[in-house]
Amino acid sequence: MLTAKDIMTTNVITVQKDTSVNELAEILWKNKISGAPVLDDDGNVVSVVTESDLIDQNKKVHIPTMISILDSVIFLESSKKTEKEIKKMAGNTVQDICAMELVAVSEDTGLDEIATIMSEKKVHTLPVMEDDKLVGVIGKSDIIRSMASQAGNNP
Repeated sequence: MLTAKDIMTTNVITVQKDTSVNELAEILWKNKISGAPVLDDDGNVVSVVTESDLIDQNKKVHIPTMISILDSVIFLESSKKTEKEIKKMAGNTVQDICAMELVAVSEDTGLDEIATIMSEKKVHTLPVMEDDKLVGVIGKSDIIRSMASQAGNNP
């Protein structure tokens, strides 16, 4: 069974929390990558920012559904979600647009578990960490590449 160590990219391109959104777009485009680990001021990985985060900046604002009863307004959806979307759309830096929840794997994590994490958590770029240090990154393309190379090795 393949593990993260077998399929990860070790030449990792990272960004800082205060990297501008425009600079991020340029980094992702020039390097042909779909996401990058986000580092804090001490060089620790705190999140991952992706193309999806950039695309979210350009979507339409979803106005929450509400009903009015006796001069009262009742929101049928969370106003916090709308507030979060607006903040993300107005963001100027990586810190403003990325999810600050870090989902990572270790070098020994199996390919099946990596695929499960990506699918269930809807993440497509996973940092590979060992002893709290970034040692690699796995993207969707790394998994597809490993599948293609396995198919090429089968008779």
